[in-house]
Amino acid sequence: MNPPEENVLVVKRDLLDELGSFQGLNFQPRKYLDAILSRGNNFFLRRDRAEKDPSHKQIIPYVLLTHGEKVLFYVRGKKAGEQRLVAKGSIGIGGHMNDSDESLFALDEAAYRAGVEREVAEEIAINTKFEDRIVALLNDDSTEVGQVHLGVVHIFKLADPKVEKREAMITNVAFLGKEELLARRDSLETWSQICVDSLERLIGRGD
Repeated sequence: MNPPEENVLVVKRDLLDELGSFQGLNFQPRKYLDAILSRGNNFFLRRDRAEKDPSHKQIIPYVLLTHGEKVLFYVRGKKAGEQRLVAKGSIGIGGHMNDSDESLFALDEAAYRAGVEREVAEEIAINTKFEDRIVALLNDDSTEVGQVHLGVVHIFKLADPKVEKREAMITNVAFLGKEELLARRDSLETWSQICVDSLERLIGRGD
């Protein structure tokens, strides 16, 4: 059960509609980011309320760790915070941005990116140099989980495939190519399915 005192970063669904609603991936993230990461447009809401309120979108960094054409894959174990995704395969690392980690990402993008790196570091230790690129936004209103979340898809391009898990919720960690991921597609969480279907475009894009 999520602690009721946890607050998560959200924007109003109306803002997304004003900027241009979409289903699936949008490869023009800059069109949205300046508004979403503008102070005054994002704010904190109690997570227990936000999870049941589709008039707000929780901002979720969704980080794909890549080395060459391969992407980090893992399975969410029973200790995963989002119980609706337990036992699902995933290629996205990340989670809610909350107000308990001294984050300043509501002020500017550089601070947001620092917050993202902290979120990833809680789950995965990256033991190599990497580049962080924002390549797309992800919106999926076809599921209960998706209706209250908005993904910011990052590519962490690793110099070497040197990572290790830090959380018990992460199991079966491996770097896999697209064909291997497609073979597992039915067992992936919805956001990962959407990303796998456009993997070449995601990996090949710059900021």
